[in-house]
This record gives sequence, structure tokens and C-alpha cells, in this order.
Amino acid sequence: MNTWARGGTLLAAASTALLIAACGSSGGGTSGGGGGTAGLAPPTANTPVPSSVGKGEGKLNLIAWEGYAQPQWVKPFEQATGCQVSAKYAGSSSEMVSLMAGGGGGQYDLVSASGDADLRLIYGGDVKPVNINLIRSWKDFHPFLQSPSFNTIAGKHYGVSYEFGPNVLLYSTKAFSAAPTSWSVLYDSKYSGQITVPNNPIQIADAALYLSKTQPSLGITDPYELTTAQFNATVSLLTQEKPLIKKYWDLASQEISLFQSGTTAVGAAWPYQTNTLQAAKAPVADTIPSEGATGWADTWMLAAKAPHPNCAYKWMQWATTPKVQAEQAVYFGETPANKLACPIMDQEQSGACAAYHADAPEAYFQTIKFWKTPLAQCGNGKNDCVPFQQWVSAWNQITG
Repeated sequence: MNTWARGGTLLAAASTALLIAACGSSGGGTSGGGGGTAGLAPPTANTPVPSSVGKGEGKLNLIAWEGYAQPQWVKPFEQATGCQVSAKYAGSSSEMVSLMAGGGGGQYDLVSASGDADLRLIYGGDVKPVNINLIRSWKDFHPFLQSPSFNTIAGKHYGVSYEFGPNVLLYSTKAFSAAPTSWSVLYDSKYSGQITVPNNPIQIADAALYLSKTQPSLGITDPYELTTAQFNATVSLLTQEKPLIKKYWDLASQEISLFQSGTTAVGAAWPYQTNTLQAAKAPVADTIPSEGATGWADTWMLAAKAPHPNCAYKWMQWATTPKVQAEQAVYFGETPANKLACPIMDQEQSGACAAYHADAPEAYFQTIKFWKTPLAQCGNGKNDCVPFQQWVSAWNQITG
């Protein structure tokens, strides 16, 4: 298992400046996407999709998170298809967006984008629709990942969902005799110097979600679609939190070290950190508080100028099979989109299915507001939401 980061603050201003003024619908929905983007057309929306997958071109160039192209599932793919895989690992969502500029530049075929990058890629014209009917395992996905709003616009799929996970509240069982019921502990001076959160502008959405429940008068209905007043209130909360923070972590390994040493008592995390710490007998547990949680979901997206489209489709087919989904989930510490992967996960690692919530009821997943790119046009049709580049600027000021 590699230590890793997701999102991050390596943010390309040039790519965010290209965002079209639009906001998608709620991040956790199961509809065919669109929402506030209904009046907009992605540049590649009318690109024809293939009706079948032809012979592989012999090569496949990926942009991926480190750990997404491991030999244990890449080598069998190469042997089965003749497509030789080359992977370029990216350190942040914005690095992925930059690498995909110009539709992948005629170099890259697929990118394993997270929800905070998807709409940037779609409305930047860097990815194109795929024929989801060619992905046989798609029918076995959790329903909320079949046509989510972060990768499906007006019924057109701009990729195939892959793996996902919630952002959980990690806590020391020495400091807390019972699981905290609210994210309020992250803003409580009682734990000053013992709090850690990710160093990522999308973390603003976590605070907005908390405020949507604790200050309903703000009228926050979507933590990624914030008016200026809502955004300012959220930034104010995070600014007040700043003196309480021990560390804004960039890598999962950093948070793990903080909890192993007893330096921190509570923080925002992923299930990976919890499971790694518990495997090391550290006194920790995690929970999703009453306000709900944000989460990330990755999508294999097809470059607009993919030079090896047949191999790309073959990869999307391969990567979404139950076995590969299970191998990926256990290696990386996340949850597979394919529901049939659960028993194979337990074969790979005893208890893995439950540990990563792969067998949770659909109601559990509906409590998660999945990442999506904050854009300027709100779902109500007004152009008064705060776009992502302002999230970046605000986050840099908060953490600087």
C-alpha cells in the first residue's frame, strides 16, 4: 500500500480560469447529471461514440493516481489485449487537468479524474463522451455511480465511474470515550493543537456542509454551490479554525504519523488512514457525523484526442470487472463502484469489504456529498455562485 494524496494544492490557475460559469446538481445524486448546467453544452457533446470496440492499437497512455496502474492488474490486461500500458502519475487534480489540456494533446488516452476535476475537463473540452453500453460491468455498479452528476451531463457519460470513498471524522479513542456526533469538534478550541485536516481547497465544502446543518438561515443546499454570502461565512469559520490546526496534511502518511504519535486527537480523513492505524493497533476509530460527509469518486475519462481509443475502451472494461475492482480497492484503500467486487475483496484481505463500506446500504452512500468542481452558475440558474479559482485563493489565504 502506497501513501498518497488526492486533490492537493498544486493548483493550476490557468486551468481554473477556463471554467465555464456553471454549477452541476447535487453531488450525491443518481440522476443523469446536468442540474445547473442544463443550458450549457460541453464542447465535445456531439462527438460520436463508437458502437463497438475494435482491435487494440497496441498502446495505452494513462494519467492516473499513483497506485492505479499496478502490475497485478496491468500485466494480465496487457497479456489479454496486447495493449502496452504507460502511466503518468499525477500529484493533484489540477495537475491532471493541466496534463489533459488540449484533449490530452494527442498523447494521453485516459485520466482517472476525481470529482473536483471532472467538470473542468468536460467543459474545457478535454474529454469526450463514451458509449457506456460497451462497459459490460456498468450494470453492476452502485446505482448512484451509474450516471452521477459529476461525470454525466444531459444523459451523456464522459467516462466510467471507478472507485470512491467518504471523507470521515477520524478520532482517538483515548480522547473520545464515544464517537463524536458532529463535525463541530474540528472547530472546538478544546482540541486546539490536536486537529488535522487535508490541505485542499475542496475542504471548504466540508465546512459548508457543516454550516448547512448548523446555520440553516444561510440557505446552503449544496456545499459546492455557494453564493458570496455563504462562501464568506464558510471562509470565516475556517479562518477561526486555523489557530486550532496542528497540521494541514498533504499525504495520508502524514496524518497517520500524527495519530500514531498521539500528536493529534481528531481530524478529517479517509477510511484508508483509519484502517492503516487500526492494523497497527493504534487507538482510533472513525465516524460520519450527523451532518453527513463529503466524499471523492474517481472516473476513467476518455481524452478528446485519445490516440488509442480501442485500448482505452478495453481498459475501461477491464478496470471495472469485479476482480480488478477488488484488487484496486484493497491495494489503494477505497471502495469499488462494482457491487460484485465485495466477496473478492474479502478473499484478497479478510474483512476488507466491510472495512471500506463496500457492503453498506444505498442509504449510507446517499449521505455523502461527492466532490464536484465549484462553478459560477448555481443550480437555480443564477450566476452568483463562487467559482473554484476563488476557492483556491481563499484556501491559500486561510492556510498561509
